[in-house]
Amino acid sequence: MTPLAFESGIFTRQHGEFLISTDRARLDMDAIHRFLHEEAYWSPGIERDMVERAVAGSLPFGAYAADGSLAGFARVVTDGAAFAYLRDVFVLDAHRGRGLGRAISAAALEHPDLASIRNWMLATRDAHGVYAALGFRPLPDPSLYMQKRRP
Repeated sequence: MTPLAFESGIFTRQHGEFLISTDRARLDMDAIHRFLHEEAYWSPGIERDMVERAVAGSLPFGAYAADGSLAGFARVVTDGAAFAYLRDVFVLDAHRGRGLGRAISAAALEHPDLASIRNWMLATRDAHGVYAALGFRPLPDPSLYMQKRRP
């Protein structure tokens, strides 16, 4: 994996044949919505408008195959100073098994604009090993955290 590069406010990193980029203009919102709506266990049936608003309010990371098509995605919800939440990390089926999910997540963790973040959070049902390799650990005291969910 190459180091992050910065040009015109866009951060990029190469991971094998894949380009990871924060360039919003490259995002394939149809593919992102389709995956989150139809395949992601955490957002079944999510509406397109909600996906668009979520991405607009986040720092997105797209991963692109050599032909320029979307291969994976993640976004970071952050205050830009102390807290960040890594969300919606996914790799499309055709590109799995090449470390791309970990590479996208690592690019987010190493983004220079997020260097001051001390508290990173995420939730996962099935990728604990991916995130443990990046330094994530179970909460030492989950009783400190609360959640409010709306139907």
